Amino acid sequence: MRYYFAPMEGLTDSVYRRLHHKYFGGADRYYMPFFSPTMHRVLTGKEDRELPMADSVDFVAVPQVLTKVAEDFLWAAQACKERGYEEVNLNIGCPSGTVVAKGKGAGMLSDLEALDRFLDAVFSAAPLPVSVKTRLGLTSPEEFPALLEIFNRYPIRELTVHPRVRKQFYQGDVHLDSFRYAAAHSTNPLCYNGDLFSLQDINKIAQEFPRVEAVMLGRGLVADPGMLCGGTDVHNLEAFHDALLEEYFVLFGGSRNAMFRLKENWSYLLPRFEDSDKLGKRLRKTTDLGEYKEIAHEIFQTLALK
Repeated sequence: MRYYFAPMEGLTDSVYRRLHHKYFGGADRYYMPFFSPTMHRVLTGKEDRELPMADSVDFVAVPQVLTKVAEDFLWAAQACKERGYEEVNLNIGCPSGTVVAKGKGAGMLSDLEALDRFLDAVFSAAPLPVSVKTRLGLTSPEEFPALLEIFNRYPIRELTVHPRVRKQFYQGDVHLDSFRYAAAHSTNPLCYNGDLFSLQDINKIAQEFPRVEAVMLGRGLVADPGMLCGGTDVHNLEAFHDALLEEYFVLFGGSRNAMFRLKENWSYLLPRFEDSDKLGKRLRKTTDLGEYKEIAHEIFQTLALK
């Protein structure tokens, strides 16, 4: 089984990926949070920073692109190739309201004929192998068979299926029957993504879908960053946190933005600590860097991991 770290906007940036690999590892590939090319077809300063030369890191990273314009995708894929990447991922699963309203991400699932034309243009000229990350549809899993029929027309390097529809976001049950349909009918390699919070969850997928050779983990791996390498040791977790804080302080030019970025991580980490409500509330409220460090240290040193 191959393990992929999912792209999570505002969480798994270039700093996070590099330090996660250093302190924990276990991921075979890190998928980058998407960048969305514009009509100007130039990388912003942030995009340039988040898309380093592929050989500048000692792990496999895969850029993800979000666009509904085939020519923009092809430009972005060429930019990725020039930076040494060997794969580019197409995001047609993002459920964000602002993304869907622009017809991107999961919004592309509303018009299958347009999606087919887009994929035809992309796969006719892509300079790199293209993988795809998708959902089952917009409102109903019953939309998925027609969607999969379109995917089967193209040589997708790997099709990652999150078996929820867009309107669910990340709530409610995953539709394993729909993924079972994908496993039986997809002509492309499959990767499973969704509600993997432990090795037991991964093993269940592996046992039920023995031909599926990859899983993608997001929220579960942020909450338990050492899951894939024997478990999360609290001392290692504190060292990882402190390294993130130090680098974010420099990157964002001050403590407020650095703390804000890490508080996103804490929304996943805190539920894993027993009796964390009181300290967690103080951590979320503080705007003082010294107090923040003291509270974080107290959490790591006095609360037990579940």
